[in-house]
Amino acid sequence: MNINHNSRLATVPIGIRKDKKHYIIEDQHTGEFYEMPEVCIDAINLLNQGEQLGEIERLLKERFPSEEVDLLDFSEQLLQLNLIAEIDGVKVEKQQKEKGRPGFLAISPKVGKFFFNKFSFVIYICLFIINIILFILNPSLLPHFKDVFVFDYMFLNILLWMSLTFVLVLIHEFGHILAMRAHNLPTRLEVGHRLFLVVLETDMSTVWKLPSKARNQLFFAGLCFDTVLLTISLMAQLLIANKSVVLGGIITLAALDILLRMLYQCCVYMKTDLYFVLENKSGCYNLMENAKQFINSKLRYQQTNTKTEVVFKGEKNTIMLYAVFYFSGVVLTIGLFSIFYIPQMIYAWQQVLPGFQQAPTTYAFWDAAIFSVQIVIVVVLLSYSWVKKYHRSSL
Repeated sequence: MNINHNSRLATVPIGIRKDKKHYIIEDQHTGEFYEMPEVCIDAINLLNQGEQLGEIERLLKERFPSEEVDLLDFSEQLLQLNLIAEIDGVKVEKQQKEKGRPGFLAISPKVGKFFFNKFSFVIYICLFIINIILFILNPSLLPHFKDVFVFDYMFLNILLWMSLTFVLVLIHEFGHILAMRAHNLPTRLEVGHRLFLVVLETDMSTVWKLPSKARNQLFFAGLCFDTVLLTISLMAQLLIANKSVVLGGIITLAALDILLRMLYQCCVYMKTDLYFVLENKSGCYNLMENAKQFINSKLRYQQTNTKTEVVFKGEKNTIMLYAVFYFSGVVLTIGLFSIFYIPQMIYAWQQVLPGFQQAPTTYAFWDAAIFSVQIVIVVVLLSYSWVKKYHRSSL
């Protein structure tokens, strides 16, 4: 359909809510959310009042003399977002994405509020401080890369770590789920991936229904549960770890896994929980994309087929500051790999490679063989993940 200054447009049913800096628009049919400045909100209101585009543009230029107002371009953007229902009384045909089926509605908001309320957050903060004190008073509690080697056979160590990680991540995600239900918001537990790892992810797209302060509570929820788990594991090390070698090994492995996951939340360039807290506090909701765009411009490096993100007025300083966190996260990740993962891999190979010199009927030989197969699978999945990522970016 041809759109001109005489056209009259009507939007789909939307919800509009004032946020920290701008406004949040919710497509009530699809559940999608968009951030828009005040001039766009006034334009949408005038559209739904039946005004012509030319008249709306004239009014907005009077109200916002410092803004660049182009109603034809704005209308095209709304069309691309599937937010236009009618053009000059004719319905716009489009394939709209339906809302996903809501999940975990069986969990009462009262259950969520039991774990996440003003009093409980004080407890989580106190436990976090207690954990720091325990590490200071008992440096031996600090994890070591050899803590992952509970058994003599490497394939058993990997199976144990993967199983334990799955359970602990599930508890972490249920922190987010319960926090969502505390605000009576639906959510789903989905399967995603980080590089070669299959991970669980909580759908938190509906958090945009909440004010900024309430959103932070939901983003911190997983770390709150991690804090409780870390406290339990540290106390268990002090009380019962020495009574059983295997049990003590499992407890120290749990502490290692939890602490690494909490440290990785500082890697804000990977859109961790703390990234969303930082993004939410700053009010810059495309922070990572804008920071990458800023860094690429400084390095005079531009990717083809890359969408240019909108930078709202007053966000440049925040984006520049985030770039510092971005690089800090990279350094932290390299440090963690250097301190924990690389030494673990070297140590593991040193332990299992001599097994290939044994007879095929020995445990040592099959331990080395199964461990090698596990490593090959990881490398194949990692390669597949990277190839898939770059294939998508090239489309």
